[in-house]
Amino acid sequence: MKVEPLTLRGRFVQLEPLALRHAADLAHTGSPELFRYMNHSPASWDVRGLERYISEATASPERIAFAIVDLARDQAVGTSSYFDIRAAHRGLEIGHTWIARSAQGTRVNPEAKLLLLEHAFERLGCIRVQLKTDSRNEQSQRAMLKLGCVREGVLRKHMVMPDGHLRDTVLFSITNEEWPAVRSRLEARLNVAGN
Repeated sequence: MKVEPLTLRGRFVQLEPLALRHAADLAHTGSPELFRYMNHSPASWDVRGLERYISEATASPERIAFAIVDLARDQAVGTSSYFDIRAAHRGLEIGHTWIARSAQGTRVNPEAKLLLLEHAFERLGCIRVQLKTDSRNEQSQRAMLKLGCVREGVLRKHMVMPDGHLRDTVLFSITNEEWPAVRSRLEARLNVAGN
């Protein structure tokens, strides 16, 4: 299993390798509250701050970072990544995901997840994909359950957050046997107008 940067195109979004050219869009569409539960955020919400954030995200050889581009707007509205890639065990994690408030509740997140999961299971041959979130982030937990993820448990005192908070992390996963049902659910959501 070899995971490399690539472009994944759907009907509503395109996932493309995160690059400095996305900084202006992300500075415009992003905001600090989107990172409330994340361990790392841009130092500032201007183009320079987002360029530094992008440079750090793309410097790691263990992470494949994507810009989420809303095709209707022709604008980057967030990011997501493959990381914790365990080729020998045919698994990886999807995370470092944030989506502009203006794109939340639309087809952007369901299609981005569909593209990432489809590539992971159907092209990379994954047998497990995991996702994690801060235990305080109820919106993210609801989204993962709506996606069809299985809640596996809580990693207690998993991270020390920038403000000193000891974060409990909720772990979710999807296995290859569960993928067909998850795929059907995501496709149904994308076919419902306004979702």
